[in-house]
Amino acid sequence: MHVVATAGHVDHGKSTLVRALTGMEPDRWAEERRRGMTIDLGFAWTTLPTGATVAFVDVPGHERFVPNMLAGVGPVPAVLFVIAADEGWMPQSAEHLDALHALSVRHGLLVVTRSDLMDPELARDEALEHLAGSTLARIPAVCVSGATGAGLDELRVALSQLVTRLPAPDVGADVRLWVDRAFTIRGAGTVVTGTLAGGTLHVGDELELVPPGRTVTVRGLQSLGEPVESAPAVARVAVNLRGVPREAVHRGAALITPGTWLSTRTIDVRLATVVRSGHVSGQTGRSIARSGGLAADLPREVVVHVGAAAVGARVRPLGADTARLVLGQPLPLRIGDRALVRDPGTRRIPAGVIVLDVRPPVLRRRGAAAARAAELSIMDGVPDGVAELRRRGLIRCDELVAMGAQIPAEAAATGGWLADPTLLMQRSDRLTAAVTEHAADNPLEPGMPLEVARQVAGMPDARLVELLLGSQLTLAQGRVHVAGPVSGLPDAVRSAIAALRAELAQRPFAAPEAHRLTELGLG
Repeated sequence: MHVVATAGHVDHGKSTLVRALTGMEPDRWAEERRRGMTIDLGFAWTTLPTGATVAFVDVPGHERFVPNMLAGVGPVPAVLFVIAADEGWMPQSAEHLDALHALSVRHGLLVVTRSDLMDPELARDEALEHLAGSTLARIPAVCVSGATGAGLDELRVALSQLVTRLPAPDVGADVRLWVDRAFTIRGAGTVVTGTLAGGTLHVGDELELVPPGRTVTVRGLQSLGEPVESAPAVARVAVNLRGVPREAVHRGAALITPGTWLSTRTIDVRLATVVRSGHVSGQTGRSIARSGGLAADLPREVVVHVGAAAVGARVRPLGADTARLVLGQPLPLRIGDRALVRDPGTRRIPAGVIVLDVRPPVLRRRGAAAARAAELSIMDGVPDGVAELRRRGLIRCDELVAMGAQIPAEAAATGGWLADPTLLMQRSDRLTAAVTEHAADNPLEPGMPLEVARQVAGMPDARLVELLLGSQLTLAQGRVHVAGPVSGLPDAVRSAIAALRAELAQRPFAAPEAHRLTELGLG
């Protein structure tokens, strides 16, 4: 299956087009059909001449319903961008393009509708000019009429070609299903729907619902209205859940594979400028265009849209195009995730977002923000296990994988931890010096206690001390000591013991007092 969303200005014929392609009614509400205007997300599907199945997510075009539109296009890889021949490019055409560019949607078709009412060439050329500086530059264009059916066969052929160009989904990936609808069916219970972009769902799977962070079981699955035992990505799915009431689920929640995602409230991001006047402001043609002060221009309170979720966030600018976002609620995110921010005051989209770090460091010291901005400036949003380990020094294996990165082959590992070789060398030198000094100051002790060694080395887990031993240190019976043959007691201690034995030989029943042991260096 392939999933394609619609986009475009209100009343440009998106729902009519979906209806003509599928023979299904995408508008679910009676009010939508009465008013002739899509308010919420609609769904329909069809089989193309090649046998490929395409499911459509029909989105509203009115500016009041942009959040609903964003919930529909967020997880979808391709779009039908709709322009009416008799109206041409309109304000919501521009805003929808801003959103698609910010989310880095790269696959689609430009569909000029109502071509029976006016020559579509002018509207087509105008739209292509606006698309030229975006991620949808150079997409094919088809002119159709939903009323007469003209061009629909050509559109079906173009759709068949489009789906062959879509990237193959990773059906073995960890599941993250953004919920775009939640409802109750009598006798079945809670049902959620969404676009499965990666992984595979099975009946009987245990998943985590976030928020609120509770375990649920897949009681049943449907795809395209039919019950199935499993559903591989990409797919539109309806999931019947056991273990959660309807009231606990809302649009923007996510069903995830347990233990494989990091739910975070703080993320460091790169900001991408959006499309204006037919080009991308900044460096034209780049999906992430570096801007001069985009972060500083953002309002301090924004709404972040990712997947089907929309959450409030506070903005802390770091660099010219980097910022820290503190989300109003935790979201399961990974490095490289795409999102966008909306200004709740103007209801406009000032920037797109690419996630650079889902576990950023706390910025407490003076100058920490500037140093962090410099660090973020060389990060590209591509998950890189080697780079992440180098930056962090130490990290748990499962946490690195949950960030979206692979475990580096050269990493030292023990007890579920990964350690950067450079950090290990530095900490090993520190520990060797401390153990040597401890032995000199405490000649009677058999070595430094393991817990003390952990603290001295600055390690979060005592098992990591083993990685610091090398050839100079040895761990035995819970103590770390300098490696090498046991040299016996120090000369000073041997002399003190000899003196004590001589005194006891003369007065065998006179046990030495504490002050005498101290004088001998044995106290």
